[in-house]
Amino acid sequence: MNTLVAIPSVNPGGLEASIDAHFGHCALYTVVEIEGGQVKEVRTMPSCPHEQGGCMAPVNYLAQNNVKALISGGMGMRPLMGFNQVGIEVFHSSGSLTVGSAIEAFLGQRLSPFTQSQTCGGGK
Repeated sequence: MNTLVAIPSVNPGGLEASIDAHFGHCALYTVVEIEGGQVKEVRTMPSCPHEQGGCMAPVNYLAQNNVKALISGGMGMRPLMGFNQVGIEVFHSSGSLTVGSAIEAFLGQRLSPFTQSQTCGGGK
């Protein structure tokens, strides 16, 4: 079964790109397709407009693009709850600096689920 994992990234995206600190204001998403525990494909998706109070726009955007997991270093409570509602698992990047290192940790099951205690006030 294939799994699409999105990681908020700085330009130009890809496995070597740095992880953007806050998913809602990222330049783009690097989307990694995982099949059989291996990276099958890496591509980028533009970020969608995110205005204060419009935290669900990126959640719905990623859900509509069949993303099943998100790795992020920061987000507010509303989008975290939104991801839970649409069935997207959220993992904390846990200090990973690049998309590639985050995916390696994800594949090795070394990332913990993003919890409410890790959320920020948003708009940062």
